[in-house]
Amino acid sequence: MTVRPFFLLLAALFTCAPFVLHAAETRPMNVLFIAVDDLRPELGCYDAAHMKTPHIDKLAQEGTLFEKAYCQFAVCNPSRASVLGGVRPDTTQVMANNKFLRPMMPDVVTLPQHFKNHGYTALSLGKIFHHSEREPGDDPQSWSEPAWYHGEPYRQWFTKESNDFIANLKKLPPDKRPKLLRAPPFEASPESDDVYPDGMTALKAIETLNRVKDQPFFLGVGFVKPHLPFTCPQKYWDLYPEESIKLPPNYYRTKDAPEPAFHNLYELRSYGGIPPKGDIDDATALKLIRGYRACVSFMDAQVGRVLAELDRQGLRENTLVVFWGDHGYHLGENGLFTKMTNFELGTHVPLIVRAPASAQKAAGQRSSALVELVDLYPTLAELAGLKLPSHLEGTSFAPLLKDPAKPWKKAAFSQYLRPGKEGIMGRSVRTRDWRYTEWKDREGNNMGVELYDENKDPQENTNIATDAANAEKVKEMAAILNAGWKAATPN
Repeated sequence: MTVRPFFLLLAALFTCAPFVLHAAETRPMNVLFIAVDDLRPELGCYDAAHMKTPHIDKLAQEGTLFEKAYCQFAVCNPSRASVLGGVRPDTTQVMANNKFLRPMMPDVVTLPQHFKNHGYTALSLGKIFHHSEREPGDDPQSWSEPAWYHGEPYRQWFTKESNDFIANLKKLPPDKRPKLLRAPPFEASPESDDVYPDGMTALKAIETLNRVKDQPFFLGVGFVKPHLPFTCPQKYWDLYPEESIKLPPNYYRTKDAPEPAFHNLYELRSYGGIPPKGDIDDATALKLIRGYRACVSFMDAQVGRVLAELDRQGLRENTLVVFWGDHGYHLGENGLFTKMTNFELGTHVPLIVRAPASAQKAAGQRSSALVELVDLYPTLAELAGLKLPSHLEGTSFAPLLKDPAKPWKKAAFSQYLRPGKEGIMGRSVRTRDWRYTEWKDREGNNMGVELYDENKDPQENTNIATDAANAEKVKEMAAILNAGWKAATPN
């Protein structure tokens, strides 16, 4: 009588064994979420042959590159709040770097929080949410452990010349001393990668992959470069010889564009040696362009280190890799430096997704479909087999991984709020062939309209909105803008 139950139990265990093995084989898909600050799609894989970005290019050769991806707000914090909240800036009400997602939306389930709620270890290394010593905007509810921002000591400048510059600022009388004690916005140093914050982030990511490799993870790795200041080791500057750097062909303000389309370079002017107003001299402009490119290659090297470790740990086949920039960037084009615009250069971003073979049609494919950064939340959730929360305002582009040429969105939407009491908001819509922007003050008064034919004028050198010949196109684009994102979603 005692033997029969034992054999029944043994049989039951063997019967269950295949299901145990199957569960192990179908472990949830990991997510490596690589965010990059101030990165425009000027990379080798985006047909910029002058750029040295071998590791990002290799990722593109293994995944899907999106040629027409757009941010919703061309500055760090609002863009990231939109991506991580899965909603648009009008919903987050985060329109600057001094307001944050959780205080504005206390009950929101963020992208990493959604994965955490489904059994993932969700970790933040470097800049994922917008947070720093001065602006502690991270969201503890999103992560399984406290976010790791950077190692110590935190430094941007290393040369004697830069340190002397800052020391001299400190000696100035308080009424003449700038609020921010910063050296010039560029520096090449003999230091190693790992003394820079992004080098520290790469090392921490390698350490973390070793620690979490045996559990489902959502790992956010955020690199700050090529954000100002353009400081990195000399070897990356050497990739771009001084004589190879040229000013952009449209190193001037866009013709007939309204004043709110521009800004006074206020971010750049917070660095040492940059005049508080007026033009930037050509020598400085050329050095800014060179420094930006050097920092892109420096960041690329850090991305390569992290991806190499992912492979070393045998995690490639079960990890979804997402590489994205939080907004675009101007390097003299349209007469501007930095971001904070609704121009194509301010809103167009790099986006590469490498999915396991079962989720994408082919390696190295490209899609010209219009996609938005707000689409990342539903896309990653769908690819991981998670139910999509009801609050999302983006569209999963997972079907494009299977069919990159599939008909898709009719338009992508961006906006920017100019600082100041007037509260001038610019709302921009990008279709396949056109960009249209309206600027209005708090009372809804018209402060300017822009229209660009992206086929004939891809650099947006001339605003043609006021040309009577384009009246019907302006009317058509205004209707698309005012109909909003819901009307532009795929059928």
